[in-house]
Amino acid sequence: MDWFRRKVFVTGGAGFLGSNLCHALAQRGARVVALDGFLFGGGANPRNLDGADIDLVRGDIREIDLRNLCEGASVIFNLAAQTSHMGGQADPLADIDINAVAQVRLIQAAREAAPEAIVVHASTRQFYGRVETLPVAENQPVAPPDANGVSKFAGEQYWMLEHRVRNRPVVSLRLTNCYGPRLRIRDARQTFLGIWIRCVLEGRPFEVWGGEQLRDLTYVDDVTAAFIAAAENPACHGQIFNIGGAPPASLRDLADLVVKVSGGTASYLTREFPADRARIDIGSYHADDTAFRAASGWVPRTGLEEGIGRTMDWYRTRLGDYL
Repeated sequence: MDWFRRKVFVTGGAGFLGSNLCHALAQRGARVVALDGFLFGGGANPRNLDGADIDLVRGDIREIDLRNLCEGASVIFNLAAQTSHMGGQADPLADIDINAVAQVRLIQAAREAAPEAIVVHASTRQFYGRVETLPVAENQPVAPPDANGVSKFAGEQYWMLEHRVRNRPVVSLRLTNCYGPRLRIRDARQTFLGIWIRCVLEGRPFEVWGGEQLRDLTYVDDVTAAFIAAAENPACHGQIFNIGGAPPASLRDLADLVVKVSGGTASYLTREFPADRARIDIGSYHADDTAFRAASGWVPRTGLEEGIGRTMDWYRTRLGDYL
């Protein structure tokens, strides 16, 4: 696909994944329109888009007129979401409003203003809940462990319905833990690795909850490449795919790697899961993403040690902008 001068609409464009995607699309010459509501507790940060030649619109996807933003778009990358699991538990109505109802608003706007646009939807592995078999393929039964998983699953299914009923080319990517530059690191609302990195750079021990759970982390450049590949490859359209990353590692092994990358200056404490977190923890997870690799030709290229090192280096001179 030739991205030059092609209009692309990115929801959640000032967030972690959205901003990295906006930078990559702008570098390819696309005309990028990004929408972000900068909601409290989310991942959006104005500094995320520093240096990106894009048109940023500040607005809440639940309220703003989406038709003008969709009009003329060839591709819609839909990353706007409430992603905090504890936030969804605390306020499930707001969770549903953003992750499901607002998705229907966007679908209706796209029907009117961009009926031919390809849609790549950011989804989550959280749907699967606790699994018995690893790695997890797309045919794994869905059993969301929390309110956020339910609302995100509803949003995904509205988009897949749009493909089945309207024949729109839609791709849903079920992401695992993603990390890299522009991640929210002030707390653990996006991923545990964010708060670990903050603690390391501030010279404080970080906490590892449990320790034996397996995770496969995806570096943000690889996530960005997956979004673009999903849009570019017709073999992906109409499909739901898991996206993995580096080979799985336990949280304890990941913590040891963070210490290694820090040059041995970092340290951590191991503790039991807090009770409210334990009830919604999914245990071990790593994705079987062979279907997406076959359809798109995508492969993750950034190993854990390299990715964690690049992430920590990026924040060393920017820490104040992300706290």
